[in-house]
Amino acid sequence: MEYIKLQLLGLGVDKRAVTALEYAMIASLIAVAAVTVITGLGSKLSTTLSNVSSAL
Repeated sequence: MEYIKLQLLGLGVDKRAVTALEYAMIASLIAVAAVTVITGLGSKLSTTLSNVSSAL
């Protein structure tokens, strides 16, 4: 009877789903950071190569 009561109250939640969600959030934050850094470096690299091309 106690098991059913805990299940109905939501206290018997599976912790694996929470862990998977945490890993997914961490992976998405890393992806956003990587895209931001790569975009910034690409912009600077483009400017540098344009300057070199102009100088030649």
